[in-house]
Amino acid sequence: MTTISVKAAPLRDGLTLPYAEAGYPRGTPVVFVHAIADSWWSFEPLLRRLPASLHGYAPTQRGHGDADRPADGYRPEDFASDLVAFLDAAGIGRAILVGASSGGVAARMVAGSHPDRVSGLVLLGVPATLADKPAVTGLQEKIEGLSDPVPRAFVEDLMSGMVARPVARGFLETMIDESLKVPAHVWKETMRGLLEADLGATLAGILVPTLVIWGDQDDFLPRSDQQTILDAIHGSRLLTYEGVGHVVHWEQPERVIADLIAFAARTAPAAAP
Repeated sequence: MTTISVKAAPLRDGLTLPYAEAGYPRGTPVVFVHAIADSWWSFEPLLRRLPASLHGYAPTQRGHGDADRPADGYRPEDFASDLVAFLDAAGIGRAILVGASSGGVAARMVAGSHPDRVSGLVLLGVPATLADKPAVTGLQEKIEGLSDPVPRAFVEDLMSGMVARPVARGFLETMIDESLKVPAHVWKETMRGLLEADLGATLAGILVPTLVIWGDQDDFLPRSDQQTILDAIHGSRLLTYEGVGHVVHWEQPERVIADLIAFAARTAPAAAP
């Protein structure tokens, strides 16, 4: 298992984001971008399995986990701006971006707007759009009703619906605890931002190599949604994980790492010494 170290990245206006780093300095930089209410811990199963060819970074976004919690700035474009600032703060010139679920929205926005900073894009269970999905509409109604402290039962129910296969109980408890760190207003503002944004427009202009990974037991995203992404991003490729739910990297981290290694070998050769 690869050793994980947790560091802090000062961005701007006093905003500091904690991030986990793992792997080898000469490996291809890979930046993992988590979903709403998650933290860098979402990628712990991947970071621990990184090979020598990859150097991983997983920032915790504003308002989440142990990151700073400004009063505002929770739209997709804010998270995308933070991601570029994180690349600068961590000294990462160019990286593969791996976005999970809603985190893939910020990742693809950066891929489209800063192609010089992105060598490849991997989307793990990422929506093409959200407003047209009944499961998401129901979730939005529950989030709008939240107040502090966020009820543990709400988070436990949400997590249980994201996986189709058993996940290590200790890891799941950690993710529940991380989600409970997120204030109710951050849940609300982040979800509103996702639903109000023109997510289809964020798929335009992406020219970097793109890999789409989707579990066919995803209760949030149908196969047609992934096809929308494939149609929008020229040359993108889909890998379907059979029997897997929404959070593919929790259920099958070994497979995700293997596919990421193969993708990186094709698109971003390891950094020179």
